[in-house]
Amino acid sequence: MKFIIGVDPGAHGAIAIMNMNGSLVRLLDMPVVQVQVGKAVKTRVSPELLAYDLSWYSGEAHAWVEQVTAMPGQGVSSMFAFGEAFGIVKGALAGNNIKISTVTPAKWKKALQLDSGKDASRSMAMGMWPAFAGSFKRVKDDGRAEAALLAEYGRQQI
Repeated sequence: MKFIIGVDPGAHGAIAIMNMNGSLVRLLDMPVVQVQVGKAVKTRVSPELLAYDLSWYSGEAHAWVEQVTAMPGQGVSSMFAFGEAFGIVKGALAGNNIKISTVTPAKWKKALQLDSGKDASRSMAMGMWPAFAGSFKRVKDDGRAEAALLAEYGRQQI
């Protein structure tokens, strides 16, 4: 195995590719497409683009994917879309012969001594990978930070 992949699933999530030494190799926003859902246009994870992005690591990686669950106050259709994204991620990984492990946010954050806040994840990621600090600086970059930290968690497990 050459790479560890961290995945923060969902349409606003991200993918981080790390080598076994803990250096980030690549950081990607989740590839998405716009789809018509009833009368609205919604953002959804693109299975084809995700599978292509992961194909470079086929058979050479172990992915750590954040285990998603229903959240209080979130609508049924939102949760369905989130679950669909989680399934697409797992399918794209499996289709590319990439080993998959899932982990709850509470477990990986506790292991890295993080609280549940997104700012703490961004701050830790900026400190661990200063060359990528610009990729973690905005509030909406929390998915990138969490994907990178999931990869680091996975690396520590191996």
